[in-house]
Amino acid sequence: MPVPYALFALAALGLLAMYLGRQRAISVAKGDIRRLHSLPHFHGALTMIVALCGAVLGWIAFSVLGQPGGFSGQVGFMALPALGGAGYVLGRIRPELWARNATETFIMGLLIACSMVAVLTTAGIVFSMVFETWHFFQLHSALNFFFSTEWNPQFRGGSSLGILPLVWGTLYVSAIALAVAVPIGLMSAIYLSEYAGPKMRAWVKPAIEILAGIPTIVYGLFALITVGPLLRDWIAQPMGLGDSSSSVMTAGLVMGIMVIPFVSSLSDDIINAVPQSLRDGSLGLGATPSETTRRVVLPAALPGIVGAILLAASRAIGETMIVVMGAGAAAKLSLNPFEAMTTVTVKIVSQLTGDTEFASAETLVAFALGLTLFTLTLALNVVALVIVRKYREQYE
Repeated sequence: MPVPYALFALAALGLLAMYLGRQRAISVAKGDIRRLHSLPHFHGALTMIVALCGAVLGWIAFSVLGQPGGFSGQVGFMALPALGGAGYVLGRIRPELWARNATETFIMGLLIACSMVAVLTTAGIVFSMVFETWHFFQLHSALNFFFSTEWNPQFRGGSSLGILPLVWGTLYVSAIALAVAVPIGLMSAIYLSEYAGPKMRAWVKPAIEILAGIPTIVYGLFALITVGPLLRDWIAQPMGLGDSSSSVMTAGLVMGIMVIPFVSSLSDDIINAVPQSLRDGSLGLGATPSETTRRVVLPAALPGIVGAILLAASRAIGETMIVVMGAGAAAKLSLNPFEAMTTVTVKIVSQLTGDTEFASAETLVAFALGLTLFTLTLALNVVALVIVRKYREQYE
């Protein structure tokens, strides 16, 4: 049975069980629901929950056992446990049954399970990276990986897999991106929250947030076709700094445009959260609007703004497509922003693509790179959380 049909069957079984449970509760109460501990719809919900749990368990068993009997077997595996569970609950419905408590307990457990999905997913990701990284360090020297300044993977042996050039490229591109995004985003947030009228804010803020919805491949094409050639022809070649359209500056500028909404929108929300009474008090003491913004509003909102900037930095560090198309793939240590360089994320992609031997150090290095990048972004997020919690103001 195709999945959509199976879901439809589950919905039908659930509705039927809920109807039967509700009617059974009304029947045992002899039409007077005041005799029931719980309202009839709680009895129906409890019957539906047990029936659906039985059907889902039957579906899982059918899949694990190799789908015996085909379509008819699947129907039996789903219907029999569902009907058995519904029949069990229907037989236990009494006026004194605490159906509401049982239903709410199940819902609470379901909510807890949903909240654990993100935690378990993160734990699974970390475990998989740590496991494969451990295999990598059995094949390749950790000293060479962390301290070598050369990145030269050779699948036939003799590789030099130093992460320093990749980390340098990652931080260089991210620094340029933040140098673009932070001033523009912060000034935009100050204007929107402190100076713009309702009509101006109504269309400027969504227009800025559109930047966050543009696919990164589009930004990459923009960097490759427009920004890169302009920087090469107008700045790099006339100043003798390079003749390639792929450069750190190209990727950094375009990435900075991409992360402007992260700084602008979050900072705008944080500045708006500063109580109006602080502004009124400052203005009442004779301060101008600009002085109020600089000396009252921004200091009060500073912890949240720093957190927004660090979040934008994490987004920039993890970007891949813009770097591939804008900065190139050369792993090198250089201060020239108009030279082609690469980042950790780009090399993760390149090491895992193509017809390669998965058990080789040249492939497993992608997991070590991923774990390093994960640690770096996690550290940024922890720093942001500590800053916000330590310095944020509590307002009445």
